[in-house]
Amino acid sequence: MSASMVRRGLELLSEDLKVANSGPKPKKRKVVKSAKDLISSNKQGVRKQLKRLQGHRGSAKSKATVKDKHVKSSIEEYRKKQTKSQLSSNLQYFLGTSSSTNQSTTQKIINQNSGRQSRFQPDQPVDKPTEEKSFFTEDQFLEFQKEYFGQIVEGKN
Repeated sequence: MSASMVRRGLELLSEDLKVANSGPKPKKRKVVKSAKDLISSNKQGVRKQLKRLQGHRGSAKSKATVKDKHVKSSIEEYRKKQTKSQLSSNLQYFLGTSSSTNQSTTQKIINQNSGRQSRFQPDQPVDKPTEEKSFFTEDQFLEFQKEYFGQIVEGKN
């Protein structure tokens, strides 16, 4: 970069800084001039100048044309924009791989990616309540009855 370009850039920048540092200036209102004020003082072509300045008040004719444009069916456009499904090729790729992982490795990956919120946690297996087991066998009960009562007492079933 030459020194003259740097100098010129600094001059432009300094002018911007001066304007920015001078504080807010009151905004000037735009003076709206009528179309007649904008027309030259010549007597010829006044109507044309007025029409040109005022513009067409009616519906303007569209200048957009479809010349040299190839019309394509909307179905073709839709199909072109749709992405092709890669499911079958992906399945074929993954089913074609010969290597398989250990069950423990896959379980670690599943546990790591399951998330920390409670709704992502699998349900804990519910333990079935175990029946209370007696310390004594049925034969020991019968022996106790013989010793205590002198005979075997039948239940009230």
